[in-house]
Amino acid sequence: MIPPVVDVTWLDTSPGDVRLADVRWYLDGRSGRAAYDAGHLPGAVFVDLDRWLAAHGSPAEGRHPLPEPEVFAEGMAGLGIGDGDTVVAYDDAGGVIAARLVWMLRATGHEAALLDGGMAAWDGPLEQEAPDPPRASFTARPWPAGRLAGIDDATDPANVVVDARDAQRFRGEQEPVDPRPGHVPGAVNVPCRGNLDASGRFLPADELRARFTAAGVGEDSTVVSYCGSGVTACHNLLALELAGLPAGRLYPGSWSQYSHALDRPAAVGG
Repeated sequence: MIPPVVDVTWLDTSPGDVRLADVRWYLDGRSGRAAYDAGHLPGAVFVDLDRWLAAHGSPAEGRHPLPEPEVFAEGMAGLGIGDGDTVVAYDDAGGVIAARLVWMLRATGHEAALLDGGMAAWDGPLEQEAPDPPRASFTARPWPAGRLAGIDDATDPANVVVDARDAQRFRGEQEPVDPRPGHVPGAVNVPCRGNLDASGRFLPADELRARFTAAGVGEDSTVVSYCGSGVTACHNLLALELAGLPAGRLYPGSWSQYSHALDRPAAVGG
C-alpha cells in the first residue's frame, strides 16, 4: 500500500492513473462545493463529506457517523473512483478534512493518500470546470470492526484515547457546536493541526513519533482517536501510521456523541 501522505513530486512520478479528490468542508458553514467551483486541482472531483462520507447525524450517533458501505460505494462509483484506483485527496486545511476520505479508503483496502500541503503545495494553474468521469465499479465493503471504537472504548483506561481537537475545545474553554464543553475523562490532547509545520506540510516521521510518544502512545498501545465528529480524528490516525506507531481505531461518534450522553462525565481543564 502507498504511504498515507504523498507530495506533489510523487504525483508527477507515480506510475498509472491517480484520481484526485477535493474534500473541502468548513465547520463555519461555508460551502466546500463553492470553494471547489472557484478553483480546484486539474482533474479533481469534489467529494461531498456530508453526502458520501457520513450518514445523517443525530445526538445518539454524533454529527458525522460513518455512512452505510453501500452509500460510500455509490458515491465513489459515481465520481469515477473504482476498486483498483489510487486516490490522492486534498483540502485547504492541511488535510484535516480530506483525511476522512483517505482513512475510509485505506481502512477498506484501497490505495489512498493525502496530498502533503494540500492546495497550498500546488503551484500550477487551477481549474473551474468539474470533470465528468464515467461511472466506475466500486465494491461496498463492511467497515472493519478492528478499526473502529465505540463510546465504551473511549472510556476504557486500557486504551490511550487521543483527542484531535484544538486545545481550547479540549480544555472546555470554548465549544462552538456541541452541548457540553470539555473532553472524555482520561483522554490526552494531540491537536491534529500540530502534525503540520508552518507551511501546512506534515512533520518528519520522527517528530510525529515524538508528539505521540509524549502523549503516552507506545509500541504496544491500543489507541482510540476522536475529535468533534470523527473527521479530523482521521488526521491523527494517518499521522500515527506515518510515524510508524500502532494503528489506532476511530471513534466515529466522537465528542458530538459523547457530549449528548449526559449520564457520562465530562472533564475540563488540561
